[in-house]
Amino acid sequence: MKKELVISIMIIILIIIGNIITQNYTNNTTIKISNLLDNLKIEVLAKDEKDNLLYRISTIEDQWDKFEEKLAYYIEHDELEKVESQISSIKGFIEVNNYEEVIPEIERGIFILGHIQDKSKLNIKNIF
Repeated sequence: MKKELVISIMIIILIIIGNIITQNYTNNTTIKISNLLDNLKIEVLAKDEKDNLLYRISTIEDQWDKFEEKLAYYIEHDELEKVESQISSIKGFIEVNNYEEVIPEIERGIFILGHIQDKSKLNIKNIF
């Protein structure tokens, strides 16, 4: 009986530690990408040069690809694909100089990142 209790406590502790680590990584990742998208939005509103905007979105895309590899282990792939498709949409609208559509796409991308962050939290709402 004593052995089983110790093993059960160790498993619970490992689950809690794993959750803390993954939640911190998810929060840091979503905040970094959201900040990069916010900066891109500011540059679009300031009517920055197309080459600079394409460079920024390529940087965001590269960052997301690095983060996505680790996030894919524990977050639904549909959620990650939504972010990737938003980044692709933003890039496409910048390439065709359709800056009116870039801002709403950036806002949707930030919203999806916030949704991923909220969804990964361990709270009563997400359990039930």
